[in-house]
Amino acid sequence: MLTLLEAAKQFDTDLKRQAVIEMFAGSTDLNAAMPWMDLPGGFYSYQQEARLPSVGFRGINESYSPSVGVINPQTETLKIAGGEIDVDKALIKMHGPGTRSRQEAMQVKAFAQTITDHFINGDASDGVGFDGLRRRVTGYQLLNANEDTPTDSVALSLATLDEAMDRVDGATHLIMDGRMRNLLSNAAKNAAVGGDLSWEKDDFGKRVAYYNDLPILITGDNALGQRILEFNEVSAAGATETGSIYVVSFGDGKVKMLQNGIMEVTDLGEVDDKPVLRTRVEWLVGMAVEHGKAVARISGIKKAAVTN
Repeated sequence: MLTLLEAAKQFDTDLKRQAVIEMFAGSTDLNAAMPWMDLPGGFYSYQQEARLPSVGFRGINESYSPSVGVINPQTETLKIAGGEIDVDKALIKMHGPGTRSRQEAMQVKAFAQTITDHFINGDASDGVGFDGLRRRVTGYQLLNANEDTPTDSVALSLATLDEAMDRVDGATHLIMDGRMRNLLSNAAKNAAVGGDLSWEKDDFGKRVAYYNDLPILITGDNALGQRILEFNEVSAAGATETGSIYVVSFGDGKVKMLQNGIMEVTDLGEVDDKPVLRTRVEWLVGMAVEHGKAVARISGIKKAAVTN
C-alpha cells in the first residue's frame, strides 16, 4: 500500500499525471494521509475481525471450553469517480495556456474534496458511491461527547476523546473539522482544562496539530463549499447542532482506501462538437474497514468549550 505522494513518484515520465496526483494529495489532509491498496477487478472481499476466541486456565483432568473467534465477511465494490473539464480555445488565446492549468487545478481540488466527503459521509444507497465512516461506525465504537451523560448533547470532554482513542486498535489519526481543532487548541491554553496539543509541519509545509501524539486531519469543505463535518448532525438526544470526531487506524488490516490502479488523467485535446480542450480524470475507488476496532466516532458534540 502507498500514499498518493508515494504513488506519484511512479509516474516520473508522465509529468502531467504526476502533477495531478500530487495536487490531489495536497488538496486535503485526508487524501495526503490515506493509504491506498491496488486490486484487480472491481471487488474486494475480506474477513473483518469482530471477536477473538476465548482462552483461560484449567485444572488437572479438566478440559478447556472450545470457542471460536467471530469473523464477519465483507465485500467492497469499487466505484467510478471522476470528471471532465472543458476549456474554450478562445480563452486560452486571450489569457494564455495557464488558463487551462488553472481550470484543471480547480477540477482536481473539487475531486479531492469529493473523495474526502465520501470517506466521511458517503452513502452507498445512492447506487454510485460508497459508504463512509458515518454509516460504518456503530455499537461500542460510537461514543457520546461526554460518556458521563450519554443521552445529552454536550461539549466534548477530553476524557471521552481519550476513551475513543483507547477503543481503536493502533490509532494513527484524529479526524475533525477545523473549528473543533480550534476548541481543542483553546482548551490546551486553559490551565483548568489542558490537553496535550502540539504542532508540526507536514510534507506540504502546512502546520498540523497533534493531540497525544496523533496528527489531527482537518476535513474542510466539500466541492459545494459545505463543511464536511459541520455542527449540524442530529445527536442521540435529538439536538440538531452537534458534530463528530473520528479516531482511525490507517493501514493494512485496518482502514484503507481501495483502487484499481492510480487515477487516470487523459488529455483528450480538442473535441469534435465544440472548440474546447478537454481533460478527463477517472478513478476506480472504494474503502475498507477491516477490523472492528479500526475506527471510533464521538458524536453529539456541541460547539462549546472543551471540558475535562
